[in-house]
Amino acid sequence: MSVSEEKAGTKTARVCVAGSGPAGLAAAEYLSAAGCQVHIVEQMPSPGRKLLMAGRGGLNISHSEAKDVFLTRYAEAAPWLAPALAAWTTEDITQWMQGLGIRSFTGSSGRIFPEMMKASPLLRAWLGRLRAQGVQLHTLTRWEGWDAQGQPVFSSARPGHSLSPELASPFQFDAVVLATGGASWPRLGSDGAWAPVLAGQGVSLAPLVPSNCGFQVAWSEVIRERFAGAPLKPVALTFDGRTVQGEIVVTATGLEGGALYALSAPLRQAIQRDGFATLMLDLRPGMSEADLTARLSAVRQRESLSNRLRKALRLPPLAGALLRETGDVPATSKELAARLKAVPVRLVGTESRDRAISTAGGVMHTACDEHFMLTARPGVFVAGEMLDWEAPTGGYLLHACLATGRAAAKGVLEWLQQP
Repeated sequence: MSVSEEKAGTKTARVCVAGSGPAGLAAAEYLSAAGCQVHIVEQMPSPGRKLLMAGRGGLNISHSEAKDVFLTRYAEAAPWLAPALAAWTTEDITQWMQGLGIRSFTGSSGRIFPEMMKASPLLRAWLGRLRAQGVQLHTLTRWEGWDAQGQPVFSSARPGHSLSPELASPFQFDAVVLATGGASWPRLGSDGAWAPVLAGQGVSLAPLVPSNCGFQVAWSEVIRERFAGAPLKPVALTFDGRTVQGEIVVTATGLEGGALYALSAPLRQAIQRDGFATLMLDLRPGMSEADLTARLSAVRQRESLSNRLRKALRLPPLAGALLRETGDVPATSKELAARLKAVPVRLVGTESRDRAISTAGGVMHTACDEHFMLTARPGVFVAGEMLDWEAPTGGYLLHACLATGRAAAKGVLEWLQQP
């Protein structure tokens, strides 16, 4: 007899999963495999839209680094996320993918990807497994909250669309898993509309703010008009004692890119506290200041700044423009080399959360028990980006969504067994 049958005698337990992203699908897979009757409600016309968007960049699903290092990527949330991450490791994820017929590989940076570098084959195989396990998917269906009897309430997400009769009263659920995402990329379904609903139930929430996002800079007209869209690579970014090397892109309103995203949390916090954050750019991270000085000294001083930087260091014209943004250009080769190793850029704000890769904030861990069940709503579990955690890109986001989805599902099964 399954655990769901134990809960209700011969009657199979019914579980609603709100959201068809990685966390919701992971919960639905685990619950249906355990014998529960699972219904997924998704407000978009099709499931997994943000997962498919992530797949455009290769679907970085996890990271192969050592577990103790891996855990640090979750910063303050690491202690309470640790059990879920330990129960669904990188090795578990690659084996799970293999079971779906999707081979994986580890890139030179340690990041793990599906071999085809796409999300669509994985999503198709995953949905096929869920259908085979009896999971029912209801698209264009929005979870709105609860009725007076504590049952979930649904509405149509499109005028003229009729709700499935199976979701109408008196159909009741024995448990609910909320996995509707954060508030980034709302056009893909993660619009944060759940926040006031949960706040109204007495659930403690941290504000939803941009994470893995671009930052605003008050550029001069020269930068805005001539260099918007220009990349800087390789570059090393330093803030608050931490350095990240990679690449960034200059935009008309500021900067964005993977190296910057890794510093988004401390940069955002500094801007919230002080109104700005000064980011230091090393435009030639592979060379020492002495090497730069020697190479610059070998070029005639009467050359233009752009020519000196190009001939000595193969730096693009953007490098000279950035130097001018910071004030007077240093006169000597030694001073110029020192500036190139630490170009200060003043960040004055984050780009909107609509454009962020992910969001921080959400349901605080103190609002849940150790199984991610809301203390204010027994039988309701939360997973994925709705929870108050953040991590850089590099596989950490998807990994934690999958892990918390499964952890919440395990919590549902334990709760269903209770008298």
